[in-house]
Amino acid sequence: MTNHHFLLLCCPAQGHVNPTLELAKLLLTHGGGATVTFATTVHGLRRITTTLPTLPGLSYASFSDGFDDGDHPTTDQTRVMSEFKRVGSQTGGSPVTFIIYTILLPWAAAVARDMHVPSAFFSIQSATTFAIFHTYFNNPSISIKLPGLPLFSNDDVPSFLLPESPHSSVIPTIKEHIQTLEEDPDPLILVNTFDAFEQDSIRAIDNMNVIAIGPLIQSKNSIKIGLFERSGEDYIQWLDSKPDRSVVYVSFGSMVVLEKPQIDEILKGLVQSCRPFLWVIRSEELKKNVEAELGKGNGLIVSWCSQLEVLGHHSIGCFVTHCGWNSTVESVVAGVPMVGCPVFSDQMTNAKMVEEVWGVGVRAVVNEEKVVERGEIERCLDVVMGGGQRGEEIRRNVVKWKGLALEAVKEGGSSNNNFKQFLERLG
Repeated sequence: MTNHHFLLLCCPAQGHVNPTLELAKLLLTHGGGATVTFATTVHGLRRITTTLPTLPGLSYASFSDGFDDGDHPTTDQTRVMSEFKRVGSQTGGSPVTFIIYTILLPWAAAVARDMHVPSAFFSIQSATTFAIFHTYFNNPSISIKLPGLPLFSNDDVPSFLLPESPHSSVIPTIKEHIQTLEEDPDPLILVNTFDAFEQDSIRAIDNMNVIAIGPLIQSKNSIKIGLFERSGEDYIQWLDSKPDRSVVYVSFGSMVVLEKPQIDEILKGLVQSCRPFLWVIRSEELKKNVEAELGKGNGLIVSWCSQLEVLGHHSIGCFVTHCGWNSTVESVVAGVPMVGCPVFSDQMTNAKMVEEVWGVGVRAVVNEEKVVERGEIERCLDVVMGGGQRGEEIRRNVVKWKGLALEAVKEGGSSNNNFKQFLERLG
């Protein structure tokens, strides 16, 4: 096998960076002497708050998007493509032999072609989300039906496909991703999922080579980068004091910013549920306001935490989540049921799958103002954590999918085999 030099390109967001680093680790482990260069924007690399992970064969590079101070990313694709070419030709050591790029960077494939280097798209979202994009841009309709899956309506498709979405400006970029891959005679898509979890969605993308290589989850020995400071509160000691499966963990990821009315309803719903809860609120001002209102209640508010560490704790009984793909996968691998409160993007699609396909949680219903009310929070927690028949079924499903997820990445598992076959085809 050739000693490949992989160039991994990703956007500087928490949900993009860590899966890409896990992919880098796989390439170094199974690549037979491969080297990997991880590249993101100048500003993104500066934002990294933890020490850059060091592994033999792993190096770092940055490219300028024209806004190195972090104000706004440039829309000048010519400039960005020029920067990518520079990074690809100046990574040191051996020349780049393969480029892997993530979402929102479709022009990376054009750079690869210009450099006469093969490439693959790494989907940090679900195979279902990619299948919806693929279907939508070949036959535009807000109602999407994939074989073997329920109908995805306005409330279920990625939100920026809706004309009224404030994020609809991303549509041309996603469309370019699909078109670029369709123009490739041998399109490769690596997906952070596993075959059993999304087999219908993978099959629905019938004209591309979709390779499930997940779940790409950080282990104790994993390399990872943090874009936020870990909270100073000793939340693990607090969790240690709670009974098994009694605590509600609440986090909406690194991108979602909740409005005050929604925060108020979540707080009141949590308090009314009479269950202990650990809630991540990144805004220091909002955190102080919630703490003041909570007083000495049965909850702990932190500004950030190690999510995998928390989900793996024996006291956690439920995850109230925005249903970002990383959070969804991490919850499944940890064996924790979910209450889905999606806000935008692919979160809607993931929440649909969580409730209706995998049966590992429930999706909270919003009111006319798109707010999940306190009573709905309390109802969902009662379903997921209570002793009713549906809660028991959800917990059984969680155990089943956790087992299948861990099996997929073991030696001889589906994702393990898929990844080795991917490397073999590269030669």
